[in-house]
Amino acid sequence: MSAKHYTIEESITGLQMPMALRELLEKVWLLPKKYVHFLRIRENVTVNGSYQTMNSIVNNHDVVRMHFLGDEFRTPTSNYQIDDRLELPVIFENRDLMVVNKPAGIKSHPNQADERGTLMNFAAAYLAQTDEAPFMVHRIDQQTSGAVIIAKNPVVVPILDRLISSHLIKRSYLAIVDGQVEPKTGLINGAIGTDPMDVRKRKINGENAQTAVTHYHVLAANKLHSLVRLDLETGRTHQIRVHLASIGHPIVGDPLYNNQPQSGEMLLHGFELQLVVPFKNTQQKINVKYPDYFYRDIVHYSLN
Repeated sequence: MSAKHYTIEESITGLQMPMALRELLEKVWLLPKKYVHFLRIRENVTVNGSYQTMNSIVNNHDVVRMHFLGDEFRTPTSNYQIDDRLELPVIFENRDLMVVNKPAGIKSHPNQADERGTLMNFAAAYLAQTDEAPFMVHRIDQQTSGAVIIAKNPVVVPILDRLISSHLIKRSYLAIVDGQVEPKTGLINGAIGTDPMDVRKRKINGENAQTAVTHYHVLAANKLHSLVRLDLETGRTHQIRVHLASIGHPIVGDPLYNNQPQSGEMLLHGFELQLVVPFKNTQQKINVKYPDYFYRDIVHYSLN
């Protein structure tokens, strides 16, 4: 499949002072240097309708137009199979991205080329209505519900990656866990690696462990359970689940890390996303409704 061309046109806003076009593209809009290189050598960037060199000075209200041929991107095409069996819960959308409320029980993405039934397949069906396609930015566990960012073009994928890795985009979760968590506010700092005894699992200081940091705050508790808010500094696989289990408070319903017999859904939900909108650099706080079963359990455990 041949690469699709993409054009991004933006009016500059929010600058404190005039700056070089290159500085705007790389330092303010966070475009990779490779993108900027191709824009320059192909003269595929204009300011107010005419090509300008990268040293040209730009200011607020100037209109920058960038044209990409597709070979600039690591993943130039989106090839997810279309699956329209689920109406995607889209809670925010603009030209470049959307934020969806992923239901628990569905995978974030397929592992095989012809696989269907995942979030990205449902996103492909939704975007096909406007001749667009989804590009993956990040994922959450199959058993976890809540906010997921999906790019609508490959231009913004590395921009969103940088915003997440630099903690400018923040993700917050709610979990109901076993026991009374003490202290009520704290930080879990434990490197996470693979579990050599179980390929499905991760463990503290496992093989090829990577730094992992989770902040937590207990919102309510009874004798048996606690409702906990969790904020991520890093985004390791199963991070919240492993960290909570490591301090003796596994998530209710967690089939992998809670040793007690489990029934029902895992009670972990991405309820809040503090999004930085690419090119605008504006803050957008997005709250994500939690599933009915999560609310029922809050009431059941008398945590409301």
